[in-house]
Amino acid sequence: MLVETRARIGVFSIALGAYLPQFPSLVPEFESQYEAFKRNIPETVDLIDGGMVTTKEQAMAAGDKFRSADVDLVILQLLTYATSYNMLPAVRDLDVPVVLVNVQKKKAPDYENTDIPTWLGTLYACGAVGEMVADLERAGKRHAVITGVVEGGDPQVQAEIEDWCRAAQVRRRFRDTNLAQIGRPYPGMMDLYIDETNLYHRMFLYTKQFDWEKMWAIADHMEDESLIRSKARDILATFDVEGGATEETVWEMARYVVAFEQWVKEEKIALVASHYDGFAQGKAGVLDSMLIPAFSMLIRDGVACAVEGDIKVAMAMSILKTISGTGQLSEMYSIDFEKDICIIGHSGSGDADISETKPTMKIVPVFHGKTGGGYLTQFYPKLGPVTYLGITQDADGHYKFVVAEGINEPGPIFTFGDTNMRMRFACGAREFCNRWSEAGPTHHMAAASGRHIDTILKVAKIFNIPVDIITR
Repeated sequence: MLVETRARIGVFSIALGAYLPQFPSLVPEFESQYEAFKRNIPETVDLIDGGMVTTKEQAMAAGDKFRSADVDLVILQLLTYATSYNMLPAVRDLDVPVVLVNVQKKKAPDYENTDIPTWLGTLYACGAVGEMVADLERAGKRHAVITGVVEGGDPQVQAEIEDWCRAAQVRRRFRDTNLAQIGRPYPGMMDLYIDETNLYHRMFLYTKQFDWEKMWAIADHMEDESLIRSKARDILATFDVEGGATEETVWEMARYVVAFEQWVKEEKIALVASHYDGFAQGKAGVLDSMLIPAFSMLIRDGVACAVEGDIKVAMAMSILKTISGTGQLSEMYSIDFEKDICIIGHSGSGDADISETKPTMKIVPVFHGKTGGGYLTQFYPKLGPVTYLGITQDADGHYKFVVAEGINEPGPIFTFGDTNMRMRFACGAREFCNRWSEAGPTHHMAAASGRHIDTILKVAKIFNIPVDIITR
Protein backbone atom coordinates (compact mmCIF):
# COMPACT_ATOMS: atom_id res chain seq x y z
CA MET A 1 0.00 0.00 0.00
CA LEU A 2 1.16 3.53 -0.72
CA VAL A 3 0.53 4.54 2.90
CA GLU A 4 1.49 1.73 5.29
CA THR A 5 0.06 1.14 8.76
CA ARG A 6 0.48 -1.75 11.20
CA ALA A 7 -2.09 -2.77 13.80
CA ARG A 8 -0.90 -2.85 17.40
CA ILE A 9 -2.00 -5.97 19.25
CA GLY A 10 -1.74 -6.20 23.04
CA VAL A 11 -0.97 -9.78 24.08
CA PHE A 12 -0.73 -11.30 27.54
CA SER A 13 -1.44 -14.55 29.38
CA ILE A 14 -2.87 -15.25 32.81
CA ALA A 15 -2.61 -17.99 35.43
CA LEU A 16 -3.51 -18.22 39.10
CA GLY A 17 -0.56 -17.13 41.24
CA ALA A 18 -1.56 -19.49 44.08
CA TYR A 19 -0.75 -22.51 41.90
CA LEU A 20 2.87 -21.59 41.22
CA PRO A 21 4.48 -22.16 44.64
CA GLN A 22 2.38 -25.28 45.10
CA PHE A 23 3.48 -26.76 41.76
CA PRO A 24 6.81 -25.19 40.70
CA SER A 25 6.87 -27.17 37.45
CA LEU A 26 4.02 -25.00 36.20
CA VAL A 27 6.26 -21.92 35.87
CA PRO A 28 8.49 -23.22 33.02
CA GLU A 29 5.47 -24.99 31.51
CA PHE A 30 3.44 -21.76 31.32
CA GLU A 31 6.40 -19.68 30.15
CA SER A 32 6.98 -22.16 27.33
CA GLN A 33 3.29 -22.14 26.35
CA TYR A 34 3.17 -18.35 26.29
CA GLU A 35 6.29 -18.03 24.14
CA ALA A 36 4.83 -20.56 21.70
CA PHE A 37 1.50 -18.72 21.68
CA LYS A 38 3.08 -15.39 20.76
CA ARG A 39 4.52 -16.99 17.65
CA ASN A 40 0.93 -17.43 16.44
CA ILE A 41 0.52 -13.65 16.16
CA PRO A 42 1.19 -12.72 12.50
CA GLU A 43 4.28 -10.68 11.71
CA THR A 44 2.10 -8.17 9.85
CA VAL A 45 1.18 -6.52 13.17
CA ASP A 46 3.13 -5.00 16.06
CA LEU A 47 2.92 -7.19 19.16
CA ILE A 48 2.77 -5.29 22.46
CA ASP A 49 3.85 -7.87 25.04
CA GLY A 50 2.07 -7.62 28.41
CA GLY A 51 3.81 -10.74 29.69
CA MET A 52 2.55 -13.62 31.81
CA VAL A 53 0.28 -12.20 34.51
CA THR A 54 -0.40 -13.88 37.85
CA THR A 55 -1.02 -10.83 40.08
CA LYS A 56 -3.08 -7.68 40.02
CA GLU A 57 0.12 -5.61 39.92
CA GLN A 58 1.37 -7.42 36.83
CA ALA A 59 -2.03 -6.88 35.20
CA MET A 60 -1.80 -3.15 35.93
CA ALA A 61 1.70 -3.03 34.38
CA ALA A 62 0.37 -4.77 31.26
CA GLY A 63 -2.46 -2.24 31.09
CA ASP A 64 0.04 0.63 31.27
CA LYS A 65 1.88 -0.87 28.28
CA PHE A 66 -1.28 -1.32 26.28
CA ARG A 67 -2.52 2.22 26.93
CA SER A 68 0.86 3.72 26.10
CA ALA A 69 0.94 1.85 22.79
CA ASP A 70 -2.71 2.73 21.96
CA VAL A 71 -3.41 -0.91 21.07
CA ASP A 72 -6.12 -1.74 18.53
CA LEU A 73 -7.01 -5.08 20.10
CA VAL A 74 -6.09 -7.23 23.11
CA ILE A 75 -5.55 -10.99 22.82
CA LEU A 76 -5.47 -12.91 26.10
CA GLN A 77 -4.15 -16.46 26.40
CA LEU A 78 -5.79 -18.45 29.21
CA LEU A 79 -3.10 -20.80 30.50
CA THR A 80 -5.17 -22.38 33.26
CA TYR A 81 -7.76 -21.27 35.74
CA ALA A 82 -7.22 -17.67 36.91
CA THR A 83 -9.36 -15.18 38.76
CA SER A 84 -10.61 -12.22 36.79
CA TYR A 85 -8.49 -9.72 38.72
CA ASN A 86 -5.56 -11.06 36.68
CA MET A 87 -7.30 -9.71 33.58
CA LEU A 88 -9.41 -6.67 34.45
CA PRO A 89 -6.65 -4.18 35.42
CA ALA A 90 -4.97 -4.84 32.08
CA VAL A 91 -8.03 -3.90 30.02
CA ARG A 92 -10.13 -1.67 32.30
CA ASP A 93 -9.08 1.63 30.67
CA LEU A 94 -9.10 0.37 27.06
CA ASP A 95 -11.90 0.80 24.52
CA VAL A 96 -11.04 -2.19 22.34
CA PRO A 97 -12.31 -5.80 22.29
CA VAL A 98 -10.62 -8.49 24.37
CA VAL A 99 -10.23 -11.82 22.55
CA LEU A 100 -10.02 -14.70 25.02
CA VAL A 101 -7.95 -17.52 23.52
CA ASN A 102 -8.89 -20.70 25.33
CA VAL A 103 -6.40 -23.21 23.91
CA GLN A 104 -5.73 -26.44 25.74
CA LYS A 105 -2.27 -27.93 25.32
CA LYS A 106 -3.30 -31.59 25.06
CA LYS A 107 -6.03 -32.99 22.85
CA ALA A 108 -7.36 -35.38 25.49
CA PRO A 109 -6.51 -36.51 29.01
CA ASP A 110 -4.61 -39.65 29.87
CA TYR A 111 -7.07 -40.15 32.70
CA GLU A 112 -5.24 -42.75 34.75
CA ASN A 113 -1.86 -41.00 34.59
CA THR A 114 -2.87 -37.35 35.05
CA ASP A 115 -1.80 -35.69 38.29
CA ILE A 116 -2.87 -32.23 39.49
CA PRO A 117 0.01 -30.20 37.94
CA THR A 118 -0.44 -32.02 34.61
CA TRP A 119 -4.16 -31.27 34.72
CA LEU A 120 -3.67 -27.60 35.65
CA GLY A 121 -0.82 -27.11 33.19
CA THR A 122 -2.05 -28.89 30.10
CA LEU A 123 -5.79 -29.65 30.42
CA TYR A 124 -7.54 -26.79 32.19
CA ALA A 125 -7.54 -23.72 29.94
CA CYS A 126 -11.34 -23.70 29.75
CA GLY A 127 -11.96 -23.23 33.46
CA ALA A 128 -11.89 -19.44 33.55
CA VAL A 129 -13.56 -18.44 30.27
CA GLY A 130 -17.04 -17.89 31.68
CA GLU A 131 -15.69 -15.89 34.61
CA MET A 132 -13.71 -13.64 32.28
CA VAL A 133 -16.69 -12.97 30.01
CA ALA A 134 -18.98 -12.32 32.98
CA ASP A 135 -16.68 -9.63 34.31
CA LEU A 136 -15.98 -8.13 30.88
CA GLU A 137 -19.74 -7.81 30.45
CA ARG A 138 -20.09 -6.07 33.81
CA ALA A 139 -17.23 -3.74 32.87
CA GLY A 140 -18.90 -2.88 29.55
CA LYS A 141 -16.08 -4.38 27.49
CA ARG A 142 -16.45 -6.00 24.08
CA HIS A 143 -15.19 -9.57 23.92
CA ALA A 144 -14.87 -12.75 21.88
CA VAL A 145 -13.82 -16.32 22.68
CA ILE A 146 -11.65 -18.69 20.63
CA THR A 147 -11.45 -22.30 21.85
CA GLY A 148 -9.04 -24.89 20.51
CA VAL A 149 -6.07 -27.11 21.14
CA VAL A 150 -2.30 -26.85 20.77
CA GLU A 151 -1.38 -30.51 20.28
CA GLY A 152 -1.32 -31.40 16.60
CA GLY A 153 -1.98 -27.82 15.56
CA ASP A 154 -5.32 -26.07 15.21
CA PRO A 155 -5.82 -24.23 11.89
CA GLN A 156 -9.16 -22.83 13.03
CA VAL A 157 -7.59 -21.07 16.02
CA GLN A 158 -4.79 -19.71 13.85
CA ALA A 159 -7.25 -18.47 11.23
CA GLU A 160 -9.35 -16.71 13.88
CA ILE A 161 -6.31 -14.97 15.36
CA GLU A 162 -5.18 -13.80 11.94
CA ASP A 163 -8.71 -12.65 11.11
CA TRP A 164 -8.86 -10.54 14.27
CA CYS A 165 -5.49 -9.00 13.40
CA ARG A 166 -6.77 -8.08 9.92
CA ALA A 167 -9.83 -6.49 11.49
CA ALA A 168 -7.65 -4.53 13.93
CA GLN A 169 -5.67 -3.21 10.98
CA VAL A 170 -8.77 -1.26 9.87
CA ARG A 171 -8.82 0.63 13.18
CA ARG A 172 -5.12 1.46 12.89
CA ARG A 173 -5.51 2.55 9.27
CA PHE A 174 -8.37 4.90 10.11
CA ARG A 175 -6.56 6.19 13.20
CA ASP A 176 -3.17 6.88 11.58
CA THR A 177 -4.15 8.13 8.11
CA ASN A 178 -6.40 10.82 6.67
CA LEU A 179 -9.34 11.06 4.31
CA ALA A 180 -9.11 13.62 1.51
CA GLN A 181 -12.33 15.32 0.50
CA ILE A 182 -11.88 17.05 -2.84
CA GLY A 183 -14.73 19.33 -3.75
CA ARG A 184 -18.04 18.29 -2.21
CA PRO A 185 -20.65 15.54 -2.61
CA TYR A 186 -22.79 15.32 -5.72
CA PRO A 187 -25.51 17.99 -5.30
CA GLY A 188 -28.70 16.58 -3.85
CA MET A 189 -27.35 13.12 -2.90
CA MET A 190 -28.24 13.80 0.70
CA ASP A 191 -27.67 10.19 1.75
CA LEU A 192 -23.96 10.87 1.19
CA TYR A 193 -23.76 14.01 3.32
CA ILE A 194 -21.74 13.65 6.48
CA ASP A 195 -20.59 15.44 9.64
CA GLU A 196 -16.79 15.17 9.55
CA THR A 197 -16.46 15.98 13.25
CA ASN A 198 -18.84 13.15 14.13
CA LEU A 199 -16.86 10.91 11.78
CA TYR A 200 -13.65 11.66 13.67
CA HIS A 201 -15.23 11.04 17.07
CA ARG A 202 -16.93 7.77 16.12
CA MET A 203 -14.58 6.22 13.54
CA PHE A 204 -11.24 7.97 14.34
CA LEU A 205 -10.94 9.19 10.75
CA TYR A 206 -9.75 12.76 10.13
CA THR A 207 -10.89 14.61 7.00
CA LYS A 208 -8.58 16.93 5.09
CA GLN A 209 -10.35 19.32 2.71
CA PHE A 210 -8.83 20.08 -0.71
CA ASP A 211 -9.99 22.51 -3.39
CA TRP A 212 -9.91 21.48 -7.03
CA GLU A 213 -7.59 24.38 -7.85
CA LYS A 214 -4.85 22.62 -5.90
CA MET A 215 -5.52 19.33 -7.66
CA TRP A 216 -5.29 20.92 -11.10
CA ALA A 217 -1.80 22.15 -10.28
CA ILE A 218 -0.62 19.03 -8.46
CA ALA A 219 1.48 17.77 -11.37
CA ASP A 220 2.93 21.12 -12.48
CA HIS A 221 6.30 20.42 -10.82
CA MET A 222 6.49 16.83 -12.06
CA GLU A 223 9.38 16.74 -14.55
CA ASP A 224 11.09 13.41 -13.75
CA GLU A 225 10.75 11.70 -17.13
CA SER A 226 11.96 8.32 -15.89
CA LEU A 227 9.27 8.23 -13.20
CA ILE A 228 6.60 9.37 -15.62
CA ARG A 229 7.66 6.84 -18.28
CA SER A 230 7.66 4.03 -15.74
CA LYS A 231 4.16 4.98 -14.62
CA ALA A 232 2.97 5.24 -18.23
CA ARG A 233 4.15 1.67 -18.78
CA ASP A 234 2.37 0.66 -15.58
CA ILE A 235 -0.89 2.20 -16.84
CA LEU A 236 -0.59 0.40 -20.18
CA ALA A 237 0.13 -2.86 -18.35
CA THR A 238 -2.94 -2.36 -16.16
CA PHE A 239 -5.49 -1.38 -18.84
CA ASP A 240 -6.44 -2.39 -22.34
CA VAL A 241 -7.00 0.98 -24.02
CA GLU A 242 -9.73 0.95 -26.66
CA GLY A 243 -8.21 1.80 -30.03
CA GLY A 244 -4.69 1.25 -28.70
CA ALA A 245 -2.32 3.58 -26.87
CA THR A 246 1.36 4.37 -26.44
CA GLU A 247 3.37 5.79 -23.56
CA GLU A 248 2.93 9.21 -25.14
CA THR A 249 -0.86 8.74 -25.23
CA VAL A 250 -1.03 8.32 -21.44
CA TRP A 251 1.95 10.57 -20.62
CA GLU A 252 -0.11 13.35 -19.04
CA MET A 253 -2.15 10.82 -17.10
CA ALA A 254 1.06 9.25 -15.82
CA ARG A 255 2.30 12.66 -14.67
CA TYR A 256 -0.81 13.10 -12.56
CA VAL A 257 -0.63 9.56 -11.15
CA VAL A 258 2.97 10.10 -10.02
CA ALA A 259 1.96 13.43 -8.49
CA PHE A 260 -1.04 11.88 -6.74
CA GLU A 261 1.14 9.11 -5.33
CA GLN A 262 3.53 11.66 -3.84
CA TRP A 263 0.57 13.65 -2.52
CA VAL A 264 -1.02 10.73 -0.67
CA LYS A 265 2.31 9.84 0.92
CA GLU A 266 3.03 13.39 2.04
CA GLU A 267 -0.50 13.94 3.39
CA LYS A 268 -0.88 10.34 4.71
CA ILE A 269 -4.03 9.89 2.65
CA ALA A 270 -5.59 6.43 2.66
CA LEU A 271 -9.08 7.42 1.45
CA VAL A 272 -10.32 9.94 -1.12
CA ALA A 273 -13.87 11.14 -1.79
CA SER A 274 -14.13 13.54 -4.73
CA HIS A 275 -16.63 15.19 -7.01
CA TYR A 276 -16.14 17.93 -9.61
CA ASP A 277 -19.12 19.95 -10.79
CA GLY A 278 -17.42 22.82 -12.60
CA PHE A 279 -17.10 23.66 -16.27
CA ALA A 280 -14.36 21.13 -17.16
CA GLN A 281 -12.41 23.66 -19.22
CA GLY A 282 -8.68 24.33 -19.43
CA LYS A 283 -6.60 22.51 -16.80
CA ALA A 284 -9.79 21.46 -15.04
CA GLY A 285 -10.92 19.65 -18.16
CA VAL A 286 -7.55 17.93 -18.60
CA LEU A 287 -7.56 16.48 -15.11
CA ASP A 288 -11.28 15.72 -15.10
CA SER A 289 -10.96 13.71 -18.31
CA MET A 290 -8.29 11.37 -16.86
CA LEU A 291 -9.25 11.29 -13.20
CA ILE A 292 -11.06 7.92 -13.37
CA PRO A 293 -8.06 5.83 -14.50
CA ALA A 294 -5.69 7.93 -12.38
CA PHE A 295 -7.68 7.19 -9.22
CA SER A 296 -8.01 3.56 -10.31
CA MET A 297 -4.22 3.29 -10.14
CA LEU A 298 -4.37 4.61 -6.57
CA ILE A 299 -7.09 2.12 -5.61
CA ARG A 300 -4.96 -0.76 -6.83
CA ASP A 301 -2.22 0.42 -4.45
CA GLY A 302 -4.50 0.65 -1.42
CA VAL A 303 -5.93 4.19 -1.52
CA ALA A 304 -9.74 3.97 -1.56
CA CYS A 305 -11.01 6.55 -4.09
CA ALA A 306 -14.77 7.11 -4.19
CA VAL A 307 -16.72 9.07 -6.77
CA GLU A 308 -19.52 11.56 -6.14
CA GLY A 309 -17.88 12.73 -2.92
CA ASP A 310 -19.14 9.71 -0.96
CA ILE A 311 -17.02 9.51 2.20
CA LYS A 312 -18.98 6.56 3.61
CA VAL A 313 -18.39 4.32 0.61
CA ALA A 314 -14.71 5.33 0.61
CA MET A 315 -14.62 3.96 4.16
CA ALA A 316 -16.33 0.74 3.05
CA MET A 317 -13.89 0.36 0.15
CA SER A 318 -10.95 0.88 2.50
CA ILE A 319 -12.27 -1.68 4.97
CA LEU A 320 -12.69 -4.33 2.29
CA LYS A 321 -9.34 -3.55 0.66
CA THR A 322 -7.64 -3.83 4.05
CA ILE A 323 -9.20 -7.14 5.10
CA SER A 324 -9.50 -8.86 1.70
CA GLY A 325 -7.22 -7.18 -0.83
CA THR A 326 -10.06 -5.89 -3.03
CA GLY A 327 -12.46 -2.95 -2.73
CA GLN A 328 -14.73 -1.92 -5.61
CA LEU A 329 -17.39 0.82 -5.53
CA SER A 330 -20.83 -0.46 -6.55
CA GLU A 331 -24.54 0.28 -6.53
CA MET A 332 -27.75 -1.43 -7.63
CA TYR A 333 -28.06 -1.15 -11.43
CA SER A 334 -30.86 -3.42 -12.64
CA ILE A 335 -32.78 -6.59 -11.86
CA ASP A 336 -33.04 -9.41 -14.38
CA PHE A 337 -36.36 -10.86 -13.22
CA GLU A 338 -36.19 -13.71 -15.74
CA LYS A 339 -32.89 -14.96 -14.28
CA ASP A 340 -33.60 -13.76 -10.70
CA ILE A 341 -30.31 -11.87 -10.47
CA CYS A 342 -29.28 -8.33 -9.56
CA ILE A 343 -26.98 -6.36 -11.83
CA ILE A 344 -24.64 -4.44 -9.51
CA GLY A 345 -21.90 -2.04 -10.57
CA HIS A 346 -20.81 1.57 -11.03
CA SER A 347 -19.07 3.92 -13.40
CA GLY A 348 -15.78 5.53 -12.51
CA SER A 349 -12.65 4.41 -10.76
CA GLY A 350 -12.25 0.78 -9.73
CA ASP A 351 -9.90 -1.82 -8.31
CA ALA A 352 -7.82 -3.76 -10.81
CA ASP A 353 -7.24 -6.46 -8.18
CA ILE A 354 -10.91 -7.47 -8.31
CA SER A 355 -10.82 -7.89 -12.10
CA GLU A 356 -10.55 -11.40 -13.50
CA THR A 357 -9.37 -10.11 -16.86
CA LYS A 358 -7.51 -6.97 -17.83
CA PRO A 359 -9.77 -3.92 -17.30
CA THR A 360 -10.54 -1.70 -20.26
CA MET A 361 -10.23 2.04 -20.74
CA LYS A 362 -11.98 4.08 -23.38
CA ILE A 363 -12.85 7.69 -24.12
CA VAL A 364 -16.51 8.71 -23.89
CA PRO A 365 -17.94 12.11 -24.90
CA VAL A 366 -19.95 12.50 -21.68
CA PHE A 367 -19.82 11.21 -18.10
CA HIS A 368 -23.52 10.49 -17.53
CA GLY A 369 -25.00 12.84 -14.95
CA LYS A 370 -21.67 14.66 -14.51
CA THR A 371 -19.61 17.42 -16.07
CA GLY A 372 -17.37 16.71 -19.06
CA GLY A 373 -16.16 13.53 -20.69
CA GLY A 374 -12.96 11.54 -21.03
CA TYR A 375 -11.56 8.20 -19.99
CA LEU A 376 -13.92 5.58 -18.59
CA THR A 377 -12.74 2.30 -17.08
CA GLN A 378 -14.53 -1.04 -16.86
CA PHE A 379 -13.42 -3.84 -14.56
CA TYR A 380 -14.52 -7.48 -14.70
CA PRO A 381 -14.97 -8.83 -11.15
CA LYS A 382 -14.01 -12.46 -10.58
CA LEU A 383 -16.79 -15.02 -10.75
CA GLY A 384 -17.79 -16.66 -7.49
CA PRO A 385 -18.49 -15.31 -4.00
CA VAL A 386 -18.70 -11.55 -3.50
CA THR A 387 -19.17 -9.57 -0.29
CA TYR A 388 -20.93 -6.18 -0.19
CA LEU A 389 -20.46 -3.60 2.55
CA GLY A 390 -22.50 -0.43 2.91
CA ILE A 391 -22.06 2.14 5.68
CA THR A 392 -24.90 4.33 6.87
CA GLN A 393 -26.02 6.39 9.87
CA ASP A 394 -29.12 6.58 12.04
CA ALA A 395 -30.98 9.70 13.12
CA ASP A 396 -28.53 10.27 15.98
CA GLY A 397 -25.44 10.01 13.79
CA HIS A 398 -24.44 6.50 14.90
CA TYR A 399 -22.84 4.40 12.18
CA LYS A 400 -24.06 1.02 10.96
CA PHE A 401 -22.66 -1.59 8.58
CA VAL A 402 -24.93 -3.28 6.05
CA VAL A 403 -23.48 -6.49 4.59
CA ALA A 404 -24.41 -9.26 2.18
CA GLU A 405 -22.76 -12.16 0.41
CA GLY A 406 -23.76 -13.52 -2.98
CA ILE A 407 -22.41 -15.20 -6.10
CA ASN A 408 -21.21 -13.40 -9.23
CA GLU A 409 -22.46 -15.66 -12.02
CA PRO A 410 -21.24 -16.00 -15.60
CA GLY A 411 -23.37 -14.47 -18.32
CA PRO A 412 -23.90 -11.26 -20.28
CA ILE A 413 -23.15 -7.90 -18.64
CA PHE A 414 -23.51 -4.29 -19.74
CA THR A 415 -20.66 -3.23 -22.03
CA PHE A 416 -21.07 0.55 -22.13
CA GLY A 417 -18.01 1.11 -19.93
CA ASP A 418 -19.32 0.65 -16.38
CA THR A 419 -18.13 -2.14 -14.09
CA ASN A 420 -21.02 -4.51 -13.37
CA MET A 421 -21.66 -8.08 -12.25
CA ARG A 422 -24.50 -10.60 -12.27
CA MET A 423 -25.29 -11.30 -8.61
CA ARG A 424 -27.37 -14.20 -7.32
CA PHE A 425 -28.44 -13.99 -3.68
CA ALA A 426 -29.79 -16.81 -1.53
CA CYS A 427 -32.93 -14.78 -0.79
CA GLY A 428 -33.61 -13.96 -4.45
CA ALA A 429 -33.18 -10.70 -6.35
CA ARG A 430 -36.51 -9.15 -5.39
CA GLU A 431 -36.10 -9.91 -1.68
CA PHE A 432 -32.47 -8.79 -1.68
CA CYS A 433 -33.46 -5.41 -3.10
CA ASN A 434 -36.17 -5.08 -0.45
CA ARG A 435 -33.96 -6.12 2.48
CA TRP A 436 -30.93 -4.10 1.41
CA SER A 437 -33.01 -0.98 0.84
CA GLU A 438 -34.91 -1.38 4.13
CA ALA A 439 -31.58 -1.37 5.99
CA GLY A 440 -31.22 2.29 4.94
CA PRO A 441 -27.73 2.31 3.40
CA THR A 442 -26.42 5.00 1.11
CA HIS A 443 -27.03 4.11 -2.51
CA HIS A 444 -23.37 3.13 -2.84
CA MET A 445 -21.68 0.05 -1.40
CA ALA A 446 -18.25 -1.55 -1.69
CA ALA A 447 -17.64 -5.01 -3.14
CA ALA A 448 -14.87 -7.54 -2.57
CA SER A 449 -14.16 -10.97 -4.01
CA GLY A 450 -14.76 -13.76 -1.51
CA ARG A 451 -16.79 -14.17 1.67
CA HIS A 452 -15.84 -11.68 4.37
CA ILE A 453 -18.86 -11.13 6.63
CA ASP A 454 -17.17 -12.89 9.55
CA THR A 455 -14.21 -10.51 9.36
CA ILE A 456 -16.49 -7.49 8.94
CA LEU A 457 -18.28 -8.53 12.15
CA LYS A 458 -14.91 -8.34 13.92
CA VAL A 459 -14.24 -4.89 12.44
CA ALA A 460 -17.67 -3.79 13.68
CA LYS A 461 -16.94 -5.09 17.18
CA ILE A 462 -13.65 -3.17 17.23
CA PHE A 463 -15.48 0.04 16.26
CA ASN A 464 -18.46 -0.86 18.47
CA ILE A 465 -21.08 -0.39 15.76
CA PRO A 466 -24.02 -2.64 14.74
CA VAL A 467 -24.25 -4.75 11.60
CA ASP A 468 -27.29 -5.66 9.48
CA ILE A 469 -26.66 -8.97 7.70
CA ILE A 470 -28.95 -9.02 4.67
CA THR A 471 -28.12 -12.48 3.31
CA ARG A 472 -25.19 -14.89 3.17
